[in-house]
Amino acid sequence: MNPTPNRNAGLHQGVIYALLAAALFGASTPFAKSLVGEMAPVALAGMLYMGSGLGLLVLYLARGLVRRGGNGEIAGLTRKDWPWLGGAILAGGVAGPVLLMLGLTTTPAASASLLLNMEGVLTSMLAWFVFKENFDRRIFIGMLLIVAAGVLLSWDQATAQGLPVGALAIVGACLCWGIDNNLTRKVSASDAVQIACVKGLVAGAVNLSIAGALGSRLPGVSTVLSAAVIGFCGYGLSLVMFVLALRHLGTARTGAYFSAAPFVGAAISLFLPGEQPGTLFWIAALLMGGGIWLHLTESHEHEHEHDPLDHTHAHRHDAHHQHEHDFPWDKTEPHVHPHRHTPIKHSHKHYPDIHHQHGH
Repeated sequence: MNPTPNRNAGLHQGVIYALLAAALFGASTPFAKSLVGEMAPVALAGMLYMGSGLGLLVLYLARGLVRRGGNGEIAGLTRKDWPWLGGAILAGGVAGPVLLMLGLTTTPAASASLLLNMEGVLTSMLAWFVFKENFDRRIFIGMLLIVAAGVLLSWDQATAQGLPVGALAIVGACLCWGIDNNLTRKVSASDAVQIACVKGLVAGAVNLSIAGALGSRLPGVSTVLSAAVIGFCGYGLSLVMFVLALRHLGTARTGAYFSAAPFVGAAISLFLPGEQPGTLFWIAALLMGGGIWLHLTESHEHEHEHDPLDHTHAHRHDAHHQHEHDFPWDKTEPHVHPHRHTPIKHSHKHYPDIHHQHGH
């Protein structure tokens, strides 16, 4: 059986998910910055994630009602998923947003938006050197260009303001999200809406509790609702798209495509009052654009062998899923059940998705 058509469809689908995640998150940054003066950074981070969690909870419950309680084609979280998800929530749902809000208090929105490209870099570095995901020279050069752009932006702030505390806080947030992304990759075969909902509710509750302990007070209803809507779109729906992209592309590639996010935020910030990006901003934008282009134009194909694998996720009976069922099956696809992948050797275009984590 020729796997290429199905695999190419999956790759294209993964790219679309990643770019949608980037657009949603990138657009949220300048809008979140507009609320920084309205509430404390920790409280704002809590409201963004709580808005994400509550919005996705409504979506999750509505989906269940539409399907009359049956989510047969969706794989829910399992017991072994929770430690990975817990670590992801702590790093990306608690520490990351707080550092970002602190950074936004002293960093122009355009520069902050581009600095967020460091998330893709740090995500990839962790994926390559800690989680042993494959990469090649083209991908490495692309990341070097993105790093150079981030250094330019930090240097610009250091010259104008001394030690770039705001820039360092945003880079710290990106490191937290890099850890989050790699841990989330471990559970990406499960329900993306459920994953993002749990993260939003837990991270929102923790951050709001911290804010309350520090004496922070919530602002008016309109500001709270604005933060909730921004969080639902920029953190909730964006994370759902990101998890779906992880299934098809792997962590490093998804992080690379997600690096388009800051360009969306930067473009929006140019229309906001008081934002006047200088020459270094545009040089950094060109460098980051070149790095992203190298990632977008990557092609990875070679003969590879699949080891035996047991797992559970929504699947169709394509070239990678040729198994028997020990229960009555009405031929509905996609469907979910525990299944075993037998060894197979073939060649086709692929990324390190949930089925391609082999050595090179």
